[in-house]
Amino acid sequence: MEFSLTDIISICDFSKKDIDIVLEKAAEFEKMPVEKKAGILNGKIVASLFFEPSTRTRLSFETAIQNLGGKVIGFADPAASSTSKGETLSDSIKIISGYADIIVMRHFIEGSARRASEVSKKPIINAGDGANQHPTQTLLDLYTIKKEFGKISGLKIGLLGDLKYGRTVHSLMYALAHYPNTEVFCISPESLRMQQEIIQDNSEKLKIFETRDLQEFLPELDLLYATRIQKERFADEFEYEQIKNVFILDKKILEKTKKSFRIMHPLPRVNEIKPELDSTSAALYFEQAKNGLPVRKAILSILKDVEK
Repeated sequence: MEFSLTDIISICDFSKKDIDIVLEKAAEFEKMPVEKKAGILNGKIVASLFFEPSTRTRLSFETAIQNLGGKVIGFADPAASSTSKGETLSDSIKIISGYADIIVMRHFIEGSARRASEVSKKPIINAGDGANQHPTQTLLDLYTIKKEFGKISGLKIGLLGDLKYGRTVHSLMYALAHYPNTEVFCISPESLRMQQEIIQDNSEKLKIFETRDLQEFLPELDLLYATRIQKERFADEFEYEQIKNVFILDKKILEKTKKSFRIMHPLPRVNEIKPELDSTSAALYFEQAKNGLPVRKAILSILKDVEK
């Protein structure tokens, strides 16, 4: 099978075949001996440009690059770049694409990754653009689900919390539309509902339910994908304070769920998942974060020789 993309910008750009290629390659990387992986990015330089804070995404990408034998350049603080002097994103990307073979970028402005891909001579990997998309997170989410349940199609999946600003759930919704007979339950306060455009885009392929009550569908769910209420996305801090504790998961919820029920979370968490759940069989979020390594290795290996 041949991968069709030269950039990783939005999960909406992926065909089902493209997703399958990444997931299959990630599974190969998990089983591959260390010495075989070590030379895959020999001679390659990857630019890691993080205009917005990140722990898991940045470090897992940089670990993946080094595990594959590549070298990393870049920054984790835009104040250390010429952006602080007023340089435009387009100019920065044009310059850096002359230094690196692949560019991994996180930016606070929606659409920034798409713009970068239009001016870059090298592949762009979107590591999150504002409240828009986070495609590599979605790929590792799908990989985690498939590993845990042996399938993705036919599951009942709850999306919980900040569905308005949460780029991870936006991307995941579009990805799940590739998998038949999947049901999605959007659980959020009224002010943080999933955008109706996203629901309409996927309503023909997914069964989608909206509710403010977690308890309404909890016994049916195979998986609950919890998200943080993102303080940094709120213009009004008072509004954030009013709803920041709207959903707090603890061991009591397991009294109403299936034995096979699992909880995922893109992390970081604040207080929406109590640590008492960490030691239960329901907790899948740390394994989920760990799966970022094979998935991002797969993506880097696919794009390493791409010519645009």
